Amino acid sequence: MPITLHELARTLALPVLAGEVSKPVGWVHGTELADPTPFLEGGELLLTTGLRPLDDDYVERLVRAGVVGLGFGTGLGHDVVPSTLVQAAEKTGLGLVEVPRDVPFIAISKAVSKALAADEYAALTRTSEAQRALTRAAVRSGVGGVVRRLGQWIDGWVVLLDASGKPVHAHNPRLVPDLTAELARLKTAGGLGSVAFELDGVHVFLQVLGSRARGVLAVGTSKPDPGIVNTAASLLVLALAQNDEATARELRTCQFRLLLAGLPVDGLPERFRVFLADSPPDDVFWAEHEGRIVVLAQESEGFASSEVDISQVARGYREAQQARAAGIRKFEDFAGHLPLPDGFADALLRPLDTETRETLRVWLAHHGAWDPASAELGVHRHTLRNRVRKAEQALNRSLDSPGLRAELWLALHREGE
Repeated sequence: MPITLHELARTLALPVLAGEVSKPVGWVHGTELADPTPFLEGGELLLTTGLRPLDDDYVERLVRAGVVGLGFGTGLGHDVVPSTLVQAAEKTGLGLVEVPRDVPFIAISKAVSKALAADEYAALTRTSEAQRALTRAAVRSGVGGVVRRLGQWIDGWVVLLDASGKPVHAHNPRLVPDLTAELARLKTAGGLGSVAFELDGVHVFLQVLGSRARGVLAVGTSKPDPGIVNTAASLLVLALAQNDEATARELRTCQFRLLLAGLPVDGLPERFRVFLADSPPDDVFWAEHEGRIVVLAQESEGFASSEVDISQVARGYREAQQARAAGIRKFEDFAGHLPLPDGFADALLRPLDTETRETLRVWLAHHGAWDPASAELGVHRHTLRNRVRKAEQALNRSLDSPGLRAELWLALHREGE
């Protein structure tokens, strides 16, 4: 769980002076503005030294903006926290802590950032473990095993309905509410494939299984995790698939989606390329995705990515798309398909150190996506953002520019030749 203001105060020995301190802290922000609320999203701990008078209206505005608490720095402009501020916090319930001069504001920001990173890692770990558990259940016990394992994992109820709305498999069926109205709405909603809503404090998900609507997966839990539900739905589509050609195509599409999500699929070579082809080949894995034929093989016809393994299919698919857009048969040839003036790469990259160059090479390979790039580099995404900002400062140009990204991509690959 995210760190609460109480836990933060206890960790850093900050005196709690007033208000509710059990709420989780979503972020830390230092401000001396008379009204910082236009720049807030809610959930923040604000830090201030009280350069401006902080009256009742100021505190009430913070509460309306969803601020978790206020940290008041003493030992600078104020020796103690003003009593009027303490009274206002007590009146409104705003958490108020004193930040002595020997506790720098940056220490608070670091503590919260570390807690948020740990919480995010725990959530990713939980999702990954759930995906593996559901996959094992699908392999060992089929449809019923997936339903039971999903219900156990989310600590809620699950029911699999056939195309007519009749329950086929269920976990905790006595807890399942009347879903008739929502199922009817889902059935008549055209292309709508899923719906989520809250019912008596329970988060409910309804997911149509497959484009041919073989059934509906209904899930109710107090701990919503759409990623786990989507994984279960994909596995159920696989488990319900038949052996006719149309179903085989849908099966392969679902398998490819699992690969894009980082889940393993049997029968692939250790290393392969992702191809975008005009027609399906024989004797190798292929699937239809986004209206295209995608082939996973060591050799095939079409526009090809660089070599990837089973955990890098999403990257390979992006590379194949990029090769196709550029009219280049192999992604490795992409960086060198345009002529560059002599000295172009050296001149462009000169302000960047080795670490920054490698950071940009990985970040651009992931098309500016923070999470996969930070994972490949083995750093937190905030560190990655700082490195990218450092590159912008060194280049004195914004990396939001597609032109600069293209120039850097070409220069970084020309540098490695």
